[in-house]
Amino acid sequence: MIVRYLQIGTSILFMIAAGHSGPFMNEENKHFADLNQSEIQLFAAAMDATVNGIVITDNRQPDNPIIYCNKAFEELTGYGQDEIIGHNCRFLQGNDRAQEQRKIIRETIQRGENCNVEIRNYKKDGTPFFNQLVISPLTDANGKVTHFIGVQNDVTRRREAEQELQKEKQLLESRVASRTKDLQESEEYLGSIVETIRESLVVLDEDINVLSVNEHFCKFFKLESKEVVGKLLYEISDKAWDIPELRVVLEDILPHSNPFEGFEVEHNFPHIGKRLLVLNARQITLKGKYKNRILLAMEDFTNHRETEQRKEDFISIASHEMKTPLTTIKGHIQILTKRANKAHAEADLKSLAVTTKSIERLDTLINDLLDVSKIQSGKMIFNLTEFNFMDVVNNAIEAVRESTDTHLVVVTGSADKKVKADFFRLEQVLINLLTNAIKYSPSASEIGVHLNVLGGFLKVAVTDSGVGVKREDQKKIFERFYRADSVQYSFQGLGVGLYVSNQIIAEHNGTLWVESEEGHGSVFNFTIPYLKA
Repeated sequence: MIVRYLQIGTSILFMIAAGHSGPFMNEENKHFADLNQSEIQLFAAAMDATVNGIVITDNRQPDNPIIYCNKAFEELTGYGQDEIIGHNCRFLQGNDRAQEQRKIIRETIQRGENCNVEIRNYKKDGTPFFNQLVISPLTDANGKVTHFIGVQNDVTRRREAEQELQKEKQLLESRVASRTKDLQESEEYLGSIVETIRESLVVLDEDINVLSVNEHFCKFFKLESKEVVGKLLYEISDKAWDIPELRVVLEDILPHSNPFEGFEVEHNFPHIGKRLLVLNARQITLKGKYKNRILLAMEDFTNHRETEQRKEDFISIASHEMKTPLTTIKGHIQILTKRANKAHAEADLKSLAVTTKSIERLDTLINDLLDVSKIQSGKMIFNLTEFNFMDVVNNAIEAVRESTDTHLVVVTGSADKKVKADFFRLEQVLINLLTNAIKYSPSASEIGVHLNVLGGFLKVAVTDSGVGVKREDQKKIFERFYRADSVQYSFQGLGVGLYVSNQIIAEHNGTLWVESEEGHGSVFNFTIPYLKA
């Protein structure tokens, strides 16, 4: 029976990755003839119950992407399934690309052999861990490697236990030796820091009585220290500080979420009027005379919020105001083009064509700014309908092909599945990625689009051989108005296209990311779920 389960285990994993729930009988899987549904469900449950992380990669696809992962792998890495499927396993190494083990893995996979290494990976939150990785190839009837199974186990504690114990021993000895001196200097040193910080700081006891305040607190709120220290915080200035939101932070949130950051309170204070404050609070849990004391920091966000709002209002108003005259200009250009055609004025037609392209580029920028404004205000509307994903892909590619005579768009793979999505918004994302690929690879003659179906998701990869993106910029380029220094002055743009595209993909429960090396081109990928029959 054990041998029998080993024989069928690999095929069941493929059933899980492909989302099968019914019979799975074909020439390659004829040993399923006497396999009942309960056995399949038992094995699937076993995969999710094991403490070892398990992944399957598809060696037939470019870059050997992950097509299946079990629950233990998600827990091991901190990533969700939608952030794992479609990636190559090397994304777990982050910036740590110089490890010798990576070369061993790469060469072993190229030879299609087994591999057993320990490699340093990084969780989603950046925490490093040592991973014992066992890789096994799977071959078809012709002996060709089609997939790899990776079994992963966190061995960080085993490798680092002795080192950590030794370090802890040395640290404790050092602390004991210098503790007295540190304590003598710490109060004066920390007091200087507190007085230097340009935030209002309050120290409270566990009953919310004020023990001390810094100078900035007194200046900002126009109070003297003697009016505050020794009083219940809520009773300061004739109970002007008895603010419901402040009570929530100190009495309800902080005891269960220590420390707590970023809580906004808007209140009309005596002497200074209405203010928006951002509160950060921490309760000291160490033993000793400072135990249970509460540190409360208050940052005045009033001007910052007003500035941000004015900026958002300006973007929205300016974009709308520019839209009307631009529409008029486009109409007149069309009229002049018709007249030039009738008059066979070739020189005028060339000038009008250049003008039309500039107007279209300006129209795109205005639309992007309007989208940014809608996103920031939460007013972007998505019209979800069911359609075949290839329809929107073909539309976007055709639109780009018509607008360029410098690059060939090469399409490989397929994603012939139905999705429930906003057709126009997905087309907007695809066109943005394709036009970016063309713009940032001016010396190339083609860009690539690869489509495939992976574990419940559709993946699109747009490849160029252009300038590439520095590793430190690969997350920032999806931020609003961010443009990398390397392209800031060489290429036109506002830094909003990828921001808008990222928000659109996120609204479709997908993920957008880039893989790139500076000077060696980029691959912009996104995944979205498809409708299962």
